[in-house]
Amino acid sequence: MPLYTRTGDTGMTSLVGGQRVPKTHVRLEAYGTIDELNSFIGLLLSDLPNDVASMPATSQDTSLSIAELLSGVQSLLFSIGSVLATDTSERDIRPGRYIEDDDVAQLEHAIDAAEEGLPGWRGFILPGGTRAAAIAHVCRTVCRRAERAIYRVAEEADVDETLLRYVNRLSDYFFALAKKTNHSEGQEEYFWRPREKKS
Repeated sequence: MPLYTRTGDTGMTSLVGGQRVPKTHVRLEAYGTIDELNSFIGLLLSDLPNDVASMPATSQDTSLSIAELLSGVQSLLFSIGSVLATDTSERDIRPGRYIEDDDVAQLEHAIDAAEEGLPGWRGFILPGGTRAAAIAHVCRTVCRRAERAIYRVAEEADVDETLLRYVNRLSDYFFALAKKTNHSEGQEEYFWRPREKKS
């Protein structure tokens, strides 16, 4: 069976359940951006220094490394994409595709762990530093775009509030992870500096 189906050549595609919608539909924008984020996490994982990747992700579960946490996030994002691709007025969500309060709490613990030992606020941080930290910032901004897209879906359909909280915390985690990565690698942050008024 070939990978291509030719069914999308007219600008239409199918949601879970078979409903045909334009490729410009808000659901496609939302789960397509989640897929984009997932791909960037894969890039981040391939570039994350071993000493950072192997750090405990949370103080609650020191057996879970940052790399393992991110791999788990990738699986959850796949589930989120499936949820967003399902019009629940037409079809039930498939089993196992959901986000729980514990998933949100895990991210909050991971944010706290990443922030531990970092310098306090010294100004607005510009994306950059090590390559891995820069990729984490890309993940952060794509995650924010995904969140905005999901809220557009929520304007016309029911979206689980826990899912929205999870995506919000995830973008915060990538910011914390970028800072943690730079700090662990001895890389100074780049800070925004206001322009001085020309005389």
